[in-house]
Amino acid sequence: MSEQLFSYKQLFDFTKSVFQTIGCSDEHADTATKALLSADLRGIDSHGVARLSGYVRLWEAKRINATPDIKIIHETPSTAVVDGDSGLGLVIAPFAMEIAIEKAKQVGTGWVSVQNSNHFGIAAHHAMMPLQYDMMGIAMTNASPLVAPTFSIDKMLGTNPICVAAPAGSEPAFVADLATTTAANGKLEILQRKNADTPTGWVQDADGNSSTDANILKKGGALLPLGGDREHGSHKGYALGAIVDIFSALLSGANYAPWVPPFPAYVPMPAQQPGKGIGHFLGAMRIDAFRPATEFKKDMDHWIQGFRSCRTIPGEEKVLVPGDPERGFEIERMNKGIPLLDVVIEDLNKLAERVSISLLIN
Repeated sequence: MSEQLFSYKQLFDFTKSVFQTIGCSDEHADTATKALLSADLRGIDSHGVARLSGYVRLWEAKRINATPDIKIIHETPSTAVVDGDSGLGLVIAPFAMEIAIEKAKQVGTGWVSVQNSNHFGIAAHHAMMPLQYDMMGIAMTNASPLVAPTFSIDKMLGTNPICVAAPAGSEPAFVADLATTTAANGKLEILQRKNADTPTGWVQDADGNSSTDANILKKGGALLPLGGDREHGSHKGYALGAIVDIFSALLSGANYAPWVPPFPAYVPMPAQQPGKGIGHFLGAMRIDAFRPATEFKKDMDHWIQGFRSCRTIPGEEKVLVPGDPERGFEIERMNKGIPLLDVVIEDLNKLAERVSISLLIN
């Protein structure tokens, strides 16, 4: 399957136009576009413009409010709960992180839980926002129920990602962004576009048997928690996904477990809705609330350099620090362009026709 390169500006202008066409303000369209394209820049192709039409379908299904009244509904000096009014998670999560940052400036740390939101893109985009203020950032979200807990055939959790970002000095920031499953659902979507199978341990069929069918979710199957099976620690991945669900939804009043609204607009909403929308949890911690930032960043440099200097297994190039691969993609793609598969380009052109804007490729 072939692909073509597009500049960041090309994709930015196209994506922003789409968001504006569905009714987003210029400010919200700009925020949403930056959040969405951060995935493409960082090599997380499953969560970038390939999902743009999915957001529009949610808007068409009246599950996304393009003009939300995002507001704080409860707060203390260091915490807040935000109601996103069914807006784009790509807009609501940065709004919530800004609140967390401001609280951290005032009292050392800031923690914000979010209800009534939608899919927020990649967690790293939000977790990295505090880095410029010498703060650590944390971002997590619950998601569509696609994951079967260890020993289960029922789908009870989402891929429920966690990201932690920590500043360094001369070294790049530490950015660990991971799903709590063996693979994110977007990785299955990429394999589907390529007509390829999944590695063993990613998914199971409707009866709980191991499968390598990238389309298995459409046949009643499920994603597996990080670890794949009990012998490889899937109970730990299950526990991590559960923690994200509790922080994101039960603290905020959002929907949780199998009642989280699905991302595909064609999938029916759960009959029971114990909360409001999708939930997120965001945090910012001022380094100097614990120790001088210069000392911390110096030690972070030393810590990172220690891992980089590890002896490697024969045949392997080097030990990576979380954030290295994504940063490499970002540098390369900002300079050379962002690759899109032909099937994604076709989808975006159909979207352009639907919302009456210029095609990505005429």
